[in-house]
Amino acid sequence: MEKENNKLNDRISIEINTNEKKPLRPCCACPETRKIRDECIRNKSEEECLEFIEKHNECLRSLGFKV
Repeated sequence: MEKENNKLNDRISIEINTNEKKPLRPCCACPETRKIRDECIRNKSEEECLEFIEKHNECLRSLGFKV
């Protein structure tokens, strides 16, 4: 009986671990603002894109990143 409980607990643990989402990374967060920011920086200077950089940083902060 104890052996069966251990197997059940192991199976439940595996199911819980596979259902957990990976934490969001800054590189994958806010793709819309990141794309606009990156395109602006590629075509202009960073100084000319401060508005887009700030909007992207605001988005990252809203998701809990410290920028």
